[in-house]
Amino acid sequence: MGKNVKQTWMGTVEETPLGRIWTAVSEQGLVAVDLWDDRARFEAQVQKLTGAVPVFAPERVTAVAAQTHEYLHQERTDFDLPIDWSVLTPFQAKALRVVHGIEYGRTLTYRDVARKIGQPKAVRAVGRANAANPMPLVIPCHRVLGSDGKLHGFSAPGGLETKAWLLRMEGSWLI
Repeated sequence: MGKNVKQTWMGTVEETPLGRIWTAVSEQGLVAVDLWDDRARFEAQVQKLTGAVPVFAPERVTAVAAQTHEYLHQERTDFDLPIDWSVLTPFQAKALRVVHGIEYGRTLTYRDVARKIGQPKAVRAVGRANAANPMPLVIPCHRVLGSDGKLHGFSAPGGLETKAWLLRMEGSWLI
């Protein structure tokens, strides 16, 4: 992760129900989405993922900004953005590809994801991959529940309240 220096551009999504959201892309696709309104924190995260300091260039992230805005205003149910999977470890990419495929308004458990990647005993590792997801909303980690069917962990402002809000917004029958 982050071994190859790759040019990255970043910008923001303004006026969302969750506040300002930072986004970053490389030539290969989406690299990061950050729900914390902290530019320095976000730049450090992107640099760790890519090996390069991102350049503020809002014009490079217009597709991400538009789709994120539409999603949070209930005008979009899925994202059709390219994702730069190379910023993830192989295990993260494997687990998060399954999470990326969870449909709007649906949920899976960490155990379900572990089974889908062919590693049914890797429930905790799936949980860690989900917790380290650098592209929340687009890779919908909020749609993954504990094996007990309850909300567990969400590393965004508001934590579990934000996770529950996203699931309610999507009309999830569980919340």
